[in-house]
Amino acid sequence: MLRRKFLTTLLTSLALAVSVPALAKDPKELVIGTSAGPYADQVKLGIKPVLEKQGYKVKVVEFNDYIQPNFALAEGSLDANAFQHIIYLTKFSTENKLPLSELIKVPTAPIAIYSKKHTSLNQVKEGTTVALPNDPTNQARALVLLDQLGWIKLRANFDPIRASEKDIADNIKKIKLIPLEAAQLPRSLQDTDYSFVNGNFALASGLKLSEALAREKISANYQNLVAIRTADKGKAWVKDLEAAYRSREFLDITNKHFAGFSKPDYQQALENSGK
Repeated sequence: MLRRKFLTTLLTSLALAVSVPALAKDPKELVIGTSAGPYADQVKLGIKPVLEKQGYKVKVVEFNDYIQPNFALAEGSLDANAFQHIIYLTKFSTENKLPLSELIKVPTAPIAIYSKKHTSLNQVKEGTTVALPNDPTNQARALVLLDQLGWIKLRANFDPIRASEKDIADNIKKIKLIPLEAAQLPRSLQDTDYSFVNGNFALASGLKLSEALAREKISANYQNLVAIRTADKGKAWVKDLEAAYRSREFLDITNKHFAGFSKPDYQQALENSGK
């Protein structure tokens, strides 16, 4: 009798568990992950206010690495993140089998060349020391800019996304390249003639984009983006998030607080339209 009663209670509990769905997350509550610095500020100053006017509650979570934000997004701790470009997203999501997709590009701080010892790029000479990132993606960006400046000559038909020191066909100015961790590049300015510094690290160290002696013209491959879970495409909150980035309000915030950032096509079009 006791056993029969136990089984009846168990089956009833299982039936209730199946029939009562788990509480769904409030679609008006959004958690957006970003790298600490300008991309977090873009969300706080420009995106969050727009969404809050539509009744959303927006929480910004800042990360100090480029690994956790994509895992957190894939597992559902975040609804979106903004810190990476499409090359990184594609490589990371493919290697880790994460179903993530690009939603929209965002204003991006360019990699640029700075100096504490020189006021002009014309002061380059044989033996000039130039620090640049040691990670493949950002080093390629620096080498392409050096090629454009005429300091080096990259081999014919080089891949601008994967360019490395092996692609240098001619060191025209006889400069000395010093590869360093990207985070160390602002500090390297005390010891080098020139240093390439990623936009986020430059701003975090107190450098101004306007102080750069040369800035890259960012291609679509290197523009940072908002990533979402692929399964969320088409949801109402995703459309509202994209619309917030495309808004005139966010363009105004970009112009006011992010001078020198490379604007995505939709912001340039909105600016040119005069609307």
